[in-house]
Amino acid sequence: MNLDLILWIFRCVLTHIEDVLNKDAIAQAKHVKSREVSPIDLLEGAINRVKEINPKINAVITEMYDQAFESAENIDYSLPFAGVPFLLKDFLAEYAGVRFTAASQFLGDFVSIEDSELVKRFKSAGFVIIGKTNTPEFAIGAVVEPKRFGPTLNPWDTDLTTGGSSGGAGAAVASRMVSIAHGNDAGGSIRIPAACCGVFGLKPTRGRNSLAPKFGDLFSGLVSEHVLTRSVRDSAAVLDITSGYVLGDPYYIEGVQKSFLEFDHEETKKTKIAFSKKDLLTGSVDSDMNQALDEAISLCEDLGYDIAEDYPVYEAEEAWLSFTKALSCGLAWSVDGWAKILNKKPEEKFFEPLVWDLYQKGKTISASEYLTCIESLQIASRRIAEFYEEYDVLMTTTLGSKPIPRGSLEYSSGDPFELRRRQLKFSPFTYIANFTGLPAMSVPVVWDKNNIPTGIHFMGRFGDERLLLSIANQLEEVAPWAGKIPCLK
Repeated sequence: MNLDLILWIFRCVLTHIEDVLNKDAIAQAKHVKSREVSPIDLLEGAINRVKEINPKINAVITEMYDQAFESAENIDYSLPFAGVPFLLKDFLAEYAGVRFTAASQFLGDFVSIEDSELVKRFKSAGFVIIGKTNTPEFAIGAVVEPKRFGPTLNPWDTDLTTGGSSGGAGAAVASRMVSIAHGNDAGGSIRIPAACCGVFGLKPTRGRNSLAPKFGDLFSGLVSEHVLTRSVRDSAAVLDITSGYVLGDPYYIEGVQKSFLEFDHEETKKTKIAFSKKDLLTGSVDSDMNQALDEAISLCEDLGYDIAEDYPVYEAEEAWLSFTKALSCGLAWSVDGWAKILNKKPEEKFFEPLVWDLYQKGKTISASEYLTCIESLQIASRRIAEFYEEYDVLMTTTLGSKPIPRGSLEYSSGDPFELRRRQLKFSPFTYIANFTGLPAMSVPVVWDKNNIPTGIHFMGRFGDERLLLSIANQLEEVAPWAGKIPCLK
């Protein structure tokens, strides 16, 4: 065989791998299962993309290539996501033998001793985990700008935020390093970066994905785990695999679930959607957000949905303050928990100012006050649940503005709750799904003339991810986003 023919075959193989990597995870797995591409070839292609793209956006902060090659060499071709490259967020989900930092100097290079249940399920699905993504310290904040690893840059405009706290995951998926990446969500941390980065992000119903083995719930149920994806079907297929009760879990969702992949477009025609252009606290969102919402409303009307303007009524100020106090208590518990594991005293020098001040704030809140906060959130949740007696879905924009410039939410000292107020203007809607436990998603159906995405937020009835996913799938068909690829120089 002459050299020219060998080079031609090599170029064809490379081109084919690149084409496959640009597809969603389900399509990638199909190519692997049919033996059109090998898991090793796909892995090497993904690693090459990380090496090329990551220096430009700083999304991946821990490489796991040795573990990835071992997984790829021993892949089970029968698994649903056999050989698909995948990234873990460096928060909550632990992988035995790999460092876990939560982007904090305090944790140093702590090495996990066991896999989280979620990681076990990702592995059992056939994913090849190639690394971990960036997050703010202890996943606190709506942007990813940790001092330890530096900021993650938005692939669509590197002067803008990726959103947080799963911004490393959002940037990695948007930039086509991988088709899918793990994220978690305590106040919008999947949906905010999904909106900023133009990918799909679903926060499941409370209790849908287990937090075993270390946790029953986190912060009285505020935290959910899932993924950020290019396609709606990938998110649905992963939820089929990861969801399900683990012995000892504090929450159990009743009823036999159909596959989340069984999109029911006939059922969605009966859907009643309420929309709002303002929340109860900030009173308004930016005008370009309202224009984007109008575009989304038109799409939904064209699909035959019953649309009306309305919003649930509850004690919004009390709920927000209770939510913020509960998070600060959760942070205090988390820091003290790691101090016990590490046998190390928390000192200001180990933490960023925002995390340290929130930690101190959390330490001042008594157990009685904390439980009063939880009670307030539960009362607000009941008021919001009544709203779903009339409507199936609440639609807003995901954010109060377009992605903000990096550095807009910097904090050096003062009142950390004041910074949370500033974050509320940026993300006024997402945290409601966390304290209610309701499923919610950000769908990238609107893009401006500069190719900057606007996420549209849908919050559904408890346990009804299938309806949300069906709506998102229909929107994906009429306003597709998968073909949009950022141009990184």
